[in-house]
Amino acid sequence: MYDYTKIDPGDCDFFQIGPWDEFSGKDRLFVEIDSIPIVIFHIVDEIFAIGDVCSHDDGPLGDGETDGYEVTCPRHGARFDIRNGKANSLPAVVDIPAYPTRVIDGQIEVGIPSDTI
Repeated sequence: MYDYTKIDPGDCDFFQIGPWDEFSGKDRLFVEIDSIPIVIFHIVDEIFAIGDVCSHDDGPLGDGETDGYEVTCPRHGARFDIRNGKANSLPAVVDIPAYPTRVIDGQIEVGIPSDTI
């Protein structure tokens, strides 16, 4: 189980994704950091990053519909909280990774725990 609020950003390596102003008009962005698929969501001027893999069947999650801070897996309908990766509905019962984000000098950065890279 993952919960980015428990990950100490000091234990992360932060990776620059791109300029905030280029992302501000979009609702999501797909990236890969060290072979880790990640989807970054822009919701109400906040940025959240979660693993782009449903814990139910390892299918892609980022193309799912969003409702507030929740994304629904397009394959089987499992729902996850974008803020912390929590699995909110069946068929998923395992949380997904959620990564700390920040904007430094206008650049979006995503933190990956150093021990996972």
